Amino acid sequence: MKARIFLSTGEVSGDYHGAALIGALQEAAARRHWQVEIWALGGDRMAAAGGHLLGNTLHIGSIGLVESLPYVWPTFQQQRRAKRLLRENPPDLMVAIDYVTPNIAMGYFAKRQLKIPVAYYIAPQEWVWSFGDKNTRAIAGFTDAIFAIFPEEARYYRQYGGQVVWVGHPFLDLLAAVPDRPTARAQLGIPESETAIVLLPASRQQEIRYLAPVLMQAARQLQERLAGPVSFWLPLSLPRYRPALAALAATIGLPIHIVEEPSAIAIRAADLVLAKSGTVNLETALLGTPQVVVYRVSPITAWLARNVLKFSIPFMSPPNLVNRKAIVPEFLQEAATPEAIAQCGWELLQNSTRRQQMLADYAEMRAALGEPGVLARVAEGLLDMVKMQEQGQTKGTA
Repeated sequence: MKARIFLSTGEVSGDYHGAALIGALQEAAARRHWQVEIWALGGDRMAAAGGHLLGNTLHIGSIGLVESLPYVWPTFQQQRRAKRLLRENPPDLMVAIDYVTPNIAMGYFAKRQLKIPVAYYIAPQEWVWSFGDKNTRAIAGFTDAIFAIFPEEARYYRQYGGQVVWVGHPFLDLLAAVPDRPTARAQLGIPESETAIVLLPASRQQEIRYLAPVLMQAARQLQERLAGPVSFWLPLSLPRYRPALAALAATIGLPIHIVEEPSAIAIRAADLVLAKSGTVNLETALLGTPQVVVYRVSPITAWLARNVLKFSIPFMSPPNLVNRKAIVPEFLQEAATPEAIAQCGWELLQNSTRRQQMLADYAEMRAALGEPGVLARVAEGLLDMVKMQEQGQTKGTA
């Protein structure tokens, strides 16, 4: 049997998870003696994993209201081209990965015009920050299956009529091969006597402007306060960010190693991580490294969110959202000052009791994320959907 599957995602994290899913689909297809062809809106990792890109969405992602405006037209152009190609060669299944607004458009297209089943894997976190149920009802309506990675995500989408399977978080699979701390430090050349601090400021262009300076300034303050040798590391999410980040570090006077190794190696080797809010916070927690989480958007976006949209969430970072518990410190918008971040980082480095409490909370959070084998479960479920499509059945596969 031959299956053609269309994956749709954007940004660095979507490309990362999309590439892992492509590998899992290829393995699952081989177990069934199927041939599988992957078409995608995605990025470089997905292409390297064997996906045939209909458009590269890696550089057109953003967060925030004002920040997203420059990317509306490029997104529309890519989707228009992809839709034309998909009409000419319809796939057997569409899989949406995060990327909420573009994927709602593509989901409706796949369901109404291509008349194929649609699955969502890593559904948007409407259960955290929904401004109403419009997007939620749309996602529950056009999907034939939602493969949920958080327990609360599964409960939420079921409440709105979604056909949901809770599969667990893919990091349980993806981080299993990361070496232990001594090996990771040896790989980067970090002696055990040296304090290593990792900065993770940007997976989007706008974050270089709003987040990287404050994180580097906080790191510079930590350098002044710490006795003994200390080194700073910045794993690049995209190689093209290197010149801007190197120039910023030079301006601030922060000596830093900007590396292209996988971020997981640097995180495992580190004594402390200073990071933007996002998927990387969960990665850091599962790798067992203390962290401080920071997030900023433009002042205009922040004002609109607070005063017009009445935006309010209990927590921002994924580790805190899993059990709705303040596991890691968060500094958002005006509270995200270099002084506050540096002081919090200093306390995590110096206060063993606080550090051990964070690690204990990490273990509790890990227990809520399910069991390994997540990617295999998702891939098998998706191939089952293709098989049922062949048999003329779609709805209710979950």
